[in-house]
Amino acid sequence: MPSRRRKSRSFSVGREVVIGLGVYAAYLLVRGLALSGDGREQAERNAGRIVALERRLGIHVEPRLQEVFLPRRRLIAVLNLAYATLNVGLTVVWLMRLFHRRDPDFHRFRRAAVLAVLGAQPAFLFFPVAPPRKLGHLVDTIAEVSGVDLDSGLVSKLYHPLAAMPSIHVTIAVVTAAGLRETSRRRWVRGLAPVYPPAVAAVVFITANHYVLDAVAGGALGKAALKLSAVESRKRVG
Repeated sequence: MPSRRRKSRSFSVGREVVIGLGVYAAYLLVRGLALSGDGREQAERNAGRIVALERRLGIHVEPRLQEVFLPRRRLIAVLNLAYATLNVGLTVVWLMRLFHRRDPDFHRFRRAAVLAVLGAQPAFLFFPVAPPRKLGHLVDTIAEVSGVDLDSGLVSKLYHPLAAMPSIHVTIAVVTAAGLRETSRRRWVRGLAPVYPPAVAAVVFITANHYVLDAVAGGALGKAALKLSAVESRKRVG
């Protein structure tokens, strides 16, 4: 009985709300610092450096992907929606389900998600990068196809416009896929989980929101967050 009480006390809605708001506050704080001064100019220069490096490596495939998919405007509209809402939404819903069923793996994967987001903040602050949709040779599909301007109105204040490197979308997808593979009770979900990060990467390339190198860095950050969280879990058990 005591062990059951300890387990139930470890699941606190208030604590999770505070953690979530704290992470988002840190994100917005870094946003404000990065946008101050010549942040946008620095971000554009860094974007040019990433494109130049991708071209030297032969991996600047974003323009070609857009050429293939842009004629399919209905598909692009769906991908825009997926980029804006489904990626983060899936992670939040999955973590909420783990919390609701008091899954013992909840804290490990929630910790990994938090570490992933916070781990990206130094890069966002010291190496701001404008997304590829801001470059002249790529199309801003969210504006051109869906008619949404991410740089005006309330929405512009809710996200960091110079946080392309690393791709948090891919980072969170890596954490979520690993968690779904371990915790889902449905075989088909566990089977499809490894496909999720590459699918997210394809979406952010086609919609010109991230570079290939962003996805690579985001994937590495996600894996590092999972490992650090696992180490912390083992320490607590020990």
